[in-house]
Amino acid sequence: MAQLDWLTKRPIAHRGLHDLNDKRWENTLSAFDAAAKAGFAIECDVHLSADGVAIVFHDEDLKRLTGKDGHIHQLTAAQATALHVGGTEDRVPTLREALTLIGGRVPVIIELKGIAGRDDGLVAAVASDLNGYEGHAAIMSFDHHLVRRFPADAPGIPGGLTAEGIKTSDIEAHFSMLAHQLAFVSYNVHHLPNPFVGFVREKLKLPVITWTVRDEAARVQSDLFADQITFEGFRPDSMLA
Repeated sequence: MAQLDWLTKRPIAHRGLHDLNDKRWENTLSAFDAAAKAGFAIECDVHLSADGVAIVFHDEDLKRLTGKDGHIHQLTAAQATALHVGGTEDRVPTLREALTLIGGRVPVIIELKGIAGRDDGLVAAVASDLNGYEGHAAIMSFDHHLVRRFPADAPGIPGGLTAEGIKTSDIEAHFSMLAHQLAFVSYNVHHLPNPFVGFVREKLKLPVITWTVRDEAARVQSDLFADQITFEGFRPDSMLA
């Protein structure tokens, strides 16, 4: 765990330090710059464009974030980056643009968003963008088929499982992923404690971060059972060293 101390050193701004999509929207360069300037680590989401580029965008559908019809995987990188987010001056960024802006100032945790049959090459594209990046970075995903590709397609990059659930079937599925060289886990704060997270922390000594902490009660819950929060909607500045 010592080699991943940077992962849990500071609170992680969920999709950057946005203002709940009022004037500074999620997963934009403005939100990433604000987080870096404030000293928070950054979580962001990526999809694969139609021409194989990692695009920073959360939803599969374009409507909520851009007001347009269609899906992010249908667009080329040039088409995606021409779209404004939330009617602001910010445009949809590529992962490479985001990494250039952040410039190693704070850690970056990249969540890969899979779309079955549409995401071949996503892990490799992210790894390519991180090649030579002079800063702390990690990758993670809910999608087991992507996590299984981490060791082969993104060697040397810490890979994690994003997860949730408390049902026995959920926990068993998560345990099955321990065979794929996980370096950390990101878990739904409202589903703690559970046997999987307890095993990961206590037996494997791997770090666990939580998502998404939006108030003090959730922060207290996270502090009891995990190592760091992924937050939005408030400023946990008191937690900074």
